[in-house]
Amino acid sequence: MFKGLYFNRAARQKTYSYIFSIALVFMLLSGHGYAQVKVFVHSVMQKPIQGATVYLGEDIVGRTDRNGQIDLAVTDNLVQRIGVRGMGFKPFEKIINLDTVRSPLQIVIEETDQQLEEVVVTAGRRPEFVSQVPSSVSILNRQDIESQMNINTNLSSILGNTIPGLGTSTNKATNAGQTLRGRPILVLIDGIPQSTPLMNGVRDLRTIDPNVVERIEVIKGATSIYGNGSGGGIINYITKNASGNQKIAGQTSIGTTFNPIHSDGTMGYRVSQYFSGSANRKLSFNIGGTMDYTGLQRDGEGLPLGQTDGLSNSYQYNAFVKLGYQLDAHSSLSGFYNYFNSTQHAKYVSQAGVYGESPTIGVRGEEPGEPAGTPFNHNAMLSYSKDNVFGNSQLDVTAYINSFQSMNRYVKESTSWYGPGQTMINSRKKGLRLNMNTPLQLGSIPTAITYGIDLLNDITYQDLTDGRVYIPNMDMSNIAPYVQLKVDLLENLIFKGGLRYENATVRVKDYNTIATKADGSGGIFVTGGKIPYKATMFNAGLRYNKYNFFNPFLSFSQGFAINELGRILRRATENTIDNLETDPIITNNYEVGFSSTQGIFNLSAAYYISTSKLGVNLVDVGGYLTPQREPEDVHGYEIALDARLSPQWSVGGSYAYVEGEAKFDDGSQVYLNGSRIAPAKATGYVYYRPNNKLNVQLFWVHTGARDRFDINPKKGQYNNSEGPVKSVDLFNLSSSYSVNALWNIGMGIENLLNKTYYPTVSQYRGLDVDYVRGPGMQVSLNFSYKF
Repeated sequence: MFKGLYFNRAARQKTYSYIFSIALVFMLLSGHGYAQVKVFVHSVMQKPIQGATVYLGEDIVGRTDRNGQIDLAVTDNLVQRIGVRGMGFKPFEKIINLDTVRSPLQIVIEETDQQLEEVVVTAGRRPEFVSQVPSSVSILNRQDIESQMNINTNLSSILGNTIPGLGTSTNKATNAGQTLRGRPILVLIDGIPQSTPLMNGVRDLRTIDPNVVERIEVIKGATSIYGNGSGGGIINYITKNASGNQKIAGQTSIGTTFNPIHSDGTMGYRVSQYFSGSANRKLSFNIGGTMDYTGLQRDGEGLPLGQTDGLSNSYQYNAFVKLGYQLDAHSSLSGFYNYFNSTQHAKYVSQAGVYGESPTIGVRGEEPGEPAGTPFNHNAMLSYSKDNVFGNSQLDVTAYINSFQSMNRYVKESTSWYGPGQTMINSRKKGLRLNMNTPLQLGSIPTAITYGIDLLNDITYQDLTDGRVYIPNMDMSNIAPYVQLKVDLLENLIFKGGLRYENATVRVKDYNTIATKADGSGGIFVTGGKIPYKATMFNAGLRYNKYNFFNPFLSFSQGFAINELGRILRRATENTIDNLETDPIITNNYEVGFSSTQGIFNLSAAYYISTSKLGVNLVDVGGYLTPQREPEDVHGYEIALDARLSPQWSVGGSYAYVEGEAKFDDGSQVYLNGSRIAPAKATGYVYYRPNNKLNVQLFWVHTGARDRFDINPKKGQYNNSEGPVKSVDLFNLSSSYSVNALWNIGMGIENLLNKTYYPTVSQYRGLDVDYVRGPGMQVSLNFSYKF
C-alpha cells in the first residue's frame, strides 16, 4: 500500500505486521461491565432539542439527533457527571448512576440568550469544547454555510468572506494568494488531505460541494497534528452524518443565478438532491448529488470578465455516499466516497488590458486544449471505532485514498518550455491513521492522552498534456508517530502539549528538465535519489476557562512542510538533486489571546508571531517565480465582536491584520509579496429575524490597502506579485423564508451595490493579463423541499 518507504522490504513488512497486529488486538479487546442508557433532551415545553452536545465528565460523547435522543454506553465507572450544552439553552450538569437510572433518561434544559459553545474535533483529534483549546479556532456550522450558500456556493468565497486571517476569494477556480495568516493552509475532508504541498496547485479549497458539508473547522497557526503543509493552519471540511431515527429523509433543492442589470448570458443553475436515513437502528446512510452551472460573469459595467482561470461557463458536479454501521454498543464502522469535478467550458477568451489602466476582458472565442479546472477529485475512507478498549479508551483506525488532478489553462507560449502547452498536476495519496484517546487520573488530576501513528504515501507529478514531463514523480513516504497530553493542572487551568515525529523520504528518479528550445535543448539531466526529512514537532499551550468574561490562552506550536519541492526540481540548475536546496520549512507559531462572553456581547482577540529559518516567498527572477529560501517573520492580530441585541437582531464584525518580512544575512529585509500577505480585512454583519419564518442577513467585507514595493526601474513596471493594492468594500445580502415545515425559499445578492472593482489578486499580481475585474451584482434564487 505504501510504495517506496525508505527502509527495506523485510523491515517494512515487519513494521506493518506490528502496526496491524496492534490495531487488531485493540479491535478485539472488550471492556468490563457496562450500562447502556438512552438519553432524551428536551425543553420545558417537551420540545426535542436537536444538536445538543452531551458529555460525561470532561469527555464529549456526541450530539442529540433530531428527536433529541442519544445512546450512552459506559464501562467501569457507572457514577458519572453528565452534562448537556445546546444553542440558546442553559448548560445542564448532574451526577447520576447510569446503572440504576431509568431509560430513557429525560433531561430538561432551559432557554437562555447565550449562544452554543462550539465543539471542535480537528484541533486535537478528539472532541473538545473550544474553551478548552489553547489556540485560535473559527467554526462555520451548517446554518452559517447555508446562509453563505444563498449568496455564493464557492467554498473559497464562503471562507474568504467569513474567516478572520484568511485572504479573500480570487473569484477564480484557484485560490492563489488565499493564505491563512500569511502562510499555506492544509485543507482536509474528514481528515483526508486535499492539498498538494509537494507542488501546490492552489485548487484545494474547491474540492467538495458545500451541500454535503456539515461544518467547517479552521485551526489557525502552524500545527503538525495532521502532517505536511500546515504552516498557516488547517481547514477541515466535516461531512454530514445521518441524524434521527427516520428510515429516510431528504432535501431537494433547485436554484438559479443571474446578473439582473447586465443579464445577457449570465444565467446559471443549480440542482441538488440529498437523502439520509437509518435502518434497524444500526445502519445509517447519506447520499447526495449536485450539478451546478455558472453562467457568464460580467463586471459592474456589464463587461465580460477575463477568462484566466475564471469561473464563467463552468460546470461543477459532486457525488457523495456515506455509510455507518453500529456493530455493537461499543464499536462501529463507517465509510464514505466523494467525487468532485469542476471545469470551465469557456465561450469567451481573454483580451489583455493594461495593468493599472484598463481591464482584461472576455471576448467571444474558444480556448484550445482541455477544459481547465479540477477534472476529478476522488476521496474514499473506511473507519473503525471502538470506545471500550483498555477500559475507557477510544480507538479509531482509518484508511483513506485520494486521487486529484488540477488542469491548468492552455498557453500559446511559455518562458518555461518551448511552444504551446498545457500542464496538469496529479496527486495520489494513500494513508492509514491509528488514533487512541485514553482518559485517566494522575493522582487527583484529570488527564487525557491522545496518541497514535500516521502513515502516508503521496505521489505528485506535473506533465504537459502532450506527454512532456515538467515535474518528475515525487514519491513521498512518511511515518509519523505522535502523542498529545491534556491535563487539568488546576481547576479550570488546562495544559495541552504534544510531540510529533516526522520521518519522511521523497524518492525522485533520474530526469531531464524540460527543453526550452525547438531542437530539444535547454534542459539538463538530473540524477535522482532520495531526499530524507526528519524532524520532531512540539506544541504546548495553557487555557484558563473559569470565567466567561475572560478566558485567556497562551500557546506555542510548530508546523512541518516539504513545500513546493516540485518548483525546485523543474528549475534545477545542478545535475544531481543532492546539490539542490530542498530543506523543509519548520514554522514556529507563538500566540496569545482570549475570548469573553459578557451579557449580550461575545469578544475574542489574538496576537501571533510566526517564524521560520527558511521561507518560500516566490519572487520574480528573470521572469520566473522562484522560491526565496530566507528566514521569515510573520506577525498579526485578529479581533471579533458580536452582540445579540434582541431575539430579532444580532450584529457583529471582525478585523484581521497580517504583515511579513524575509531577512537576509547582511541584516537587510524585504516585505513578503502579495502572494503571501493579504491586506487587512474587516467584516461586519447584521442579522434580522422578525419571526420563525423570515431571516435576513446583511454582510460587509472590506479589504484594505497595501503598498510595500517600488516599480522595477529596469522593467518600468512592478515585479510579479508586488503591485499596490487599493481598498475595496463589498456588501452581500442573504435571506430565507420558510413557507411551511417542508418548503423554503432563499434569495441572495452578491455585490449588492453593483460595485466595479478589482479583486486583491488582480491588483497585486501587477500583470496585464491578470488585471481582471470582479463580478458585478449577482442574484441567487433557491427553492428547497424537505421530507
